[in-house]
Amino acid sequence: MSVIHDIGYRRYQGQRLGRAAVFGALYVHGMRAAFGLGRTFKAKIFPWSVAGIMLVVGVVAAAVKSQTGLELLTYESFPDQMSMLLILFCAVVAPELVSRDLRSGVLPLYFSRPLSRADYPLAKLAAMVTSGFAVLGVPMLIMFLTAAFSGDGMGAVWDETKAFAPGLAYALLFALVYGAIALLVSSFVARRAVAAGATVAVFLVTAPVVGVLTFATTQTGQQLAQLASPATLVGGVGQWIFGRPESMPEEFGIGPYGPLYGAVTLALLATCVSLLLVRYRKVAS
Repeated sequence: MSVIHDIGYRRYQGQRLGRAAVFGALYVHGMRAAFGLGRTFKAKIFPWSVAGIMLVVGVVAAAVKSQTGLELLTYESFPDQMSMLLILFCAVVAPELVSRDLRSGVLPLYFSRPLSRADYPLAKLAAMVTSGFAVLGVPMLIMFLTAAFSGDGMGAVWDETKAFAPGLAYALLFALVYGAIALLVSSFVARRAVAAGATVAVFLVTAPVVGVLTFATTQTGQQLAQLASPATLVGGVGQWIFGRPESMPEEFGIGPYGPLYGAVTLALLATCVSLLLVRYRKVAS
């Protein structure tokens, strides 16, 4: 005779929070994964090392300016100088956000109701961009607070704010472009080490093209050369907004093509996001 045992399974009777809560949970989980929170010490080494290096640079620049008045780094130049570290940060963090799920085959579970096909990649992208922006923005915030409140009166605070806000927006642009590219590349590779290498390659392989175009073409070619690599494209936008730094040779300038650099950057961002959405629509099916 067969016996039916009651092993305690019950229907869920609690509140169902819906898509917004799932999206928020994915975002928070992505932020924790980016910095290795809730993981082993090994997972924390690289992201916190990069963040620590940037923080030290920001603190040193702030201390020198407050004590001597010498400006080692401006708010606009800080993201430029830290761009290589940001590339390495994105190359390590992006596989942690998407390659692990791809390799373990849990995506069908994520895409069960009520999560839509777009929510997953957008939540991961938001976590990637936020973490990249944080490692750039926190040192810049320290530079701002030190300079603003070591000056004389509210006028100094306002002057510093006017310089700080565009620089912070520039840092966000770096985080958006680098994060979108890194996440897109990693979404096609299940192995984290391979995904990290492929992400770095996208930035570094295109960099020599910029050098060749700069020194081997006409003046127009030189001014457009930085379009050839995402590693220099954002810097071209920075030149358009802030002007060419005095220390930069004229042949590395972008001339009158600033609007083109801005348009190409927006097109690159739109393309990366669109391909991410298409990628996860395909994976989900």
